[in-house]
Amino acid sequence: MVAKINPESCASCGSCIGECPACAISLNDDDVSFVIEDKCNDCGVCLDVCVHGAITII
Repeated sequence: MVAKINPESCASCGSCIGECPACAISLNDDDVSFVIEDKCNDCGVCLDVCVHGAITII
């Protein structure tokens, strides 16, 4: 399982980037967060900090 970020819901606030213990979230060229799937350890911290509800674990 891995976290996925809905680009339409992402507000580019960066809260998930700073909280991810695996450093598995980054910003793309459009300043939208995305998950580096090989680094994601399915911990769910990003779900807890995303106030926009843009992240799911699938």
